[in-house]
Amino acid sequence: MCQTIGMARGWESKDVEAQVEATQAPQQKVLQGNKSPEQVQREQERKDLQLSRVRIVNDLASATHPNHRKSLEAALAHLDKKISELA
Repeated sequence: MCQTIGMARGWESKDVEAQVEATQAPQQKVLQGNKSPEQVQREQERKDLQLSRVRIVNDLASATHPNHRKSLEAALAHLDKKISELA
């Protein structure tokens, strides 16, 4: 005879709720700070551009074809320009 002992109902939903609150808490702190929504948006855009830059730099390190390298270098220059505009 196989008997399974389960958790009380609702435990999983409480755990999911706690996880959702944990992910939303940092976002709310940023919005509640002294930053305007425009500043928050600019910071997020800058972070996105920096992540793209890291990816391009990594791709550039392994690129061997001259045309591909040229394309990546142009993309890198474009990203650097966009990042400097947001600074």
